[in-house]
Amino acid sequence: MILLNKRQIHVSVKVDRFCLWILTIKVKKYTKVLNEYAGICRINLRERKFIAIIREYIRRKFYFFNRRVQDMNDLEMYREQLALCDDKIIDALVERNSIIEKIMAYKEEYGMPILQPQQEEKQKKRLEEKLSDNRYKEEIFDVFGCILRNSKRIQARKLFDYNIVLIGFMGAGKTTISDYLSTMFDMDIVEMDQVIAEREEMSISDIFATYGEEYFRDLETNLLIEMQSHKNAVISCGGGAALRERNVAEMKKNGRVVLLTATPETIYERVKDSNDRPVLNGRKNVKGISELMEQRREKYEAAADIVINTDDKTVLQICEELVQRLQESEE
Repeated sequence: MILLNKRQIHVSVKVDRFCLWILTIKVKKYTKVLNEYAGICRINLRERKFIAIIREYIRRKFYFFNRRVQDMNDLEMYREQLALCDDKIIDALVERNSIIEKIMAYKEEYGMPILQPQQEEKQKKRLEEKLSDNRYKEEIFDVFGCILRNSKRIQARKLFDYNIVLIGFMGAGKTTISDYLSTMFDMDIVEMDQVIAEREEMSISDIFATYGEEYFRDLETNLLIEMQSHKNAVISCGGGAALRERNVAEMKKNGRVVLLTATPETIYERVKDSNDRPVLNGRKNVKGISELMEQRREKYEAAADIVINTDDKTVLQICEELVQRLQESEE
């Protein structure tokens, strides 16, 4: 360890001050400036050695300083490249969404089916082939899943600026159709019986047994009022919801009412294994179902904006007819 006398300490202080100034000088001038400084101060050999130590210290400090600066410059460059990529993605998404709207307009103009699930499968297959060996395959699939859902929402907004309210006898297909519409258009589903059961924390049959049918119908009415603040939702009503005039009035305030029908035989086949149909207690047979359907038919038809029969049709066929009929009703 080197012990410094008063003169060396004085020089050290001067050198420390000088180091602050020298930080602003380019590296290639360090040696020249330090040598000139040493000559001006007329210092001895030991002091020159001391300055040499300081010089080496500064050189090393500036080496790592410059390296950090270069690393920061590289980081900023990478961030700028990332921002450019984001701009390209935004521009591409805007263009893609515009093309979606053009496709919708083309289908409408030439009367083509709106729902084309085979096209969606074709897009997925093409993506899988393109990304088969890509290291970011899962991440890109996730991104494209979001893009596809947003494309469906654009279609739904263009087609329906209202809610689709499905009514009909139990087993007519309301739940099945609402699920499919939600898949094809990424629309929210409100399964009224399910929502009410979850909120009440008991099954529909238990609500009927504990509080009575009138209490349950009041819950339906309140939920329909609540749904008036929503758009682009598929509301699947319980079989008796449309029997109350107040409920029908609330449905129509922000929705189009679609009545799904089927024969008593079809209904029986669909509900015969269900134990959560309290109104069918004691008459779960074709005759009992037929009588109850006839009792409700007039009110169902009075409530409906359109009527669609679901017998012997695929889910896709029913949904295509539903979308087409809704479009025609708006013309």
